[in-house]
Amino acid sequence: MKTKLASLGLGILSATLLAVTIASAQERKGKVTNLPVPRFVSLKTSEGNVRRGPSLTHRIDWVFKRRSMPLRVTAEHGHWRRVEDRDGLGGWVHYSLLSGVRSVIVEKDLLTLRTRPDVKAPATAALEIGVVARLGKCDLEWCRLTSGGYKGWAPKARIWGVGPDEIRD
Repeated sequence: MKTKLASLGLGILSATLLAVTIASAQERKGKVTNLPVPRFVSLKTSEGNVRRGPSLTHRIDWVFKRRSMPLRVTAEHGHWRRVEDRDGLGGWVHYSLLSGVRSVIVEKDLLTLRTRPDVKAPATAALEIGVVARLGKCDLEWCRLTSGGYKGWAPKARIWGVGPDEIRD
């Protein structure tokens, strides 16, 4: 009888720990900002030094040279954010070089923008691969983009800078 109760107790404890672990993994927050990590941001300036570590004493590995380029924040340390681009390359960038204004980059050539989120809707423009666009509303499959004076809806699967399950109003 004691063995069955002990087994039942261990089973309940294990299930509780598993549920807490899953919940904390899904709701991971940055220790500095308390914002979700990972999350998407954009480069605020036309140049941003990317360093090996989170301080000015660390070596600059390269420089991001594209204003509004979408980046993914993967870690936080003081005033520094570890970011990566669409190719998974990155390093540490000072938070003052980043913006919460969302942008995306076109992943597939000649991405058609449409008047509404429907493949049969009229086209408003076609964007080349590598174009950076401002991100607007998103549903589960489509996002509203603005670029070069053009606006329209594009399939979420053809852009980088927004989560696959992310919905924006």
